[in-house]
Amino acid sequence: MALTKTDIVERIVEKNDFSPAEAKDVLEDLLEIIKSTLASGEDLMISGFGKFQVNEKKPRKGRNPATGNSMMLEKRRVVTFKIAGKLKDQINGKN
Repeated sequence: MALTKTDIVERIVEKNDFSPAEAKDVLEDLLEIIKSTLASGEDLMISGFGKFQVNEKKPRKGRNPATGNSMMLEKRRVVTFKIAGKLKDQINGKN
């Protein structure tokens, strides 16, 4: 099962002296900073966690799988994530 925003808020409340409303505000502020940073095209690096990187995809020829028709896909930006070595080690039990 995936961790939800509600779960994160509950953990913030448990670990800090915050009310649920304050914890939710902190989380929403953090997520807004992350979203606006990535939307502006900037990369976001969180030490010990990883790096979110905005990459440009060039226009390319594609195909509609439902109809089989060829089409040109417009250029777009995508976000990729590169995990930090510390987190990778922690996930793999190499603390």
